[in-house]
Amino acid sequence: MRVGVVTFPGSLDDRDAARAVRAVGAEAVSLWHGDRDLHGVDAVILPGGFSYGDYLRCGAIARFAPVMEVLVPSAQAGLPVLGICNGFQVLCESHLLPGALIRNDHRKFSCVDQTLRVENATTAWTSQYAAGQEIVVPLKNGEGGFVADEDTLDRLEGEGRVVFRYVGDNPNGSYRAIAGVTNERGNVVGLMPHPEHAVEPGFGPTTDGLALFESILMQTVSA
Repeated sequence: MRVGVVTFPGSLDDRDAARAVRAVGAEAVSLWHGDRDLHGVDAVILPGGFSYGDYLRCGAIARFAPVMEVLVPSAQAGLPVLGICNGFQVLCESHLLPGALIRNDHRKFSCVDQTLRVENATTAWTSQYAAGQEIVVPLKNGEGGFVADEDTLDRLEGEGRVVFRYVGDNPNGSYRAIAGVTNERGNVVGLMPHPEHAVEPGFGPTTDGLALFESILMQTVSA
């Protein structure tokens, strides 16, 4: 399986995402923000960082990158896409996912080992978890508060599209403690915490993030 990892100017977790892909035995394929070709990959990860310096809004410029011109229609057609932290912001700005990410309600950068509850274990990226399972992965953001209008939040809840939820203290003021969501089809997932920093013993608080990358591998194998 070949998983593309996009690098934007300002990406800083692209190598970590590629390392997580390799940890489950898949091939990590580097994709540049200026590419207009996904090079035949089976899935794509938009990594964390500060694409284009977070100017205007986080992810607001990245949504217009040439690579997004091919990624958006591919995702709409079913290509599995994962957005982590800044990648989540890019997916929301690109309207592949609903809602928006705004500055943390306490106005400070958060960097903690965060407990999450898996709310939806049926997406392309969460099938190796169990619904209700609690995991611990790092969280590091200054603009990680997930917001949406009440109708959108109710629809996400009602359709089972909340994928991850913060457990314990809400670290950034996200509405309804939402840490990650999916599209209607379940192939596009965005989350603010960093599973790619929890895939190997001794490097991160746990290895709880590994199942996210195993999930996409298993989906492709079964397909």
